[in-house]
Amino acid sequence: MSGDAVEERLICALDCEEGKAAKEMVERLDGVVSFFKVGIILQAATGREVVDHILERGKKVFLDLKYYDIPETVERAVARVAGMGVSFLTVHGNAGIIRGAVRGRGGSELKLLAVTVLTSLDQADMEDMGYGCPLEELVLHRVRKAREYGCDGVVCSPREIEAVRGEAGKGFLIVTPGIRAGLGAGEEHKRFASAGEAVRMGADYLVVGRPITQAPDPARAALAIIDEMKQGLAG
Repeated sequence: MSGDAVEERLICALDCEEGKAAKEMVERLDGVVSFFKVGIILQAATGREVVDHILERGKKVFLDLKYYDIPETVERAVARVAGMGVSFLTVHGNAGIIRGAVRGRGGSELKLLAVTVLTSLDQADMEDMGYGCPLEELVLHRVRKAREYGCDGVVCSPREIEAVRGEAGKGFLIVTPGIRAGLGAGEEHKRFASAGEAVRMGADYLVVGRPITQAPDPARAALAIIDEMKQGLAG
């Protein structure tokens, strides 16, 4: 389990399409959230602008770009990210690709997270993609390989947290999206849980987007999720 305070284990996903909106959200959450996820849409729209804005304010960045390319390209790209000062980066692929990412990370403090199976997918989707094994079996296979290849952790849905923790043991980071809050997790997540359930099962960090960013009062919504995380750990 992460040694960070509960508040520092909540990562707000900045699912914005413009840099101005993302920066405003960071300011609205000042003093409540200290860790932010920047994904492919925001990165494509703003480049390093929002990442630098977050880092300049002493906050952490999870760069969720899911690098998947030939090993040399991934290695060089990760090396550039390692020099930016972000905390987490997602990668995906086979031994060559992930080991390339590890080489690119070098001696920096960047944590590499392997993608297991997206929370938007279920068993029917696995079969549609040509995977003949159960979804959880594929997740655990990727967890074993991620550890073997040198990753610091994985991104997995709440449904697999306990199995992943049992497979990987302590010290291996589990970052979990698909957190239900308010009216639910939305159609984009097929495998989800509440914030309290997720931390109780062993997640180190929770990634929450719309339940915070689309709330009338984002800071209050984030505080409610943090409170639920605390209750989950206490229970």
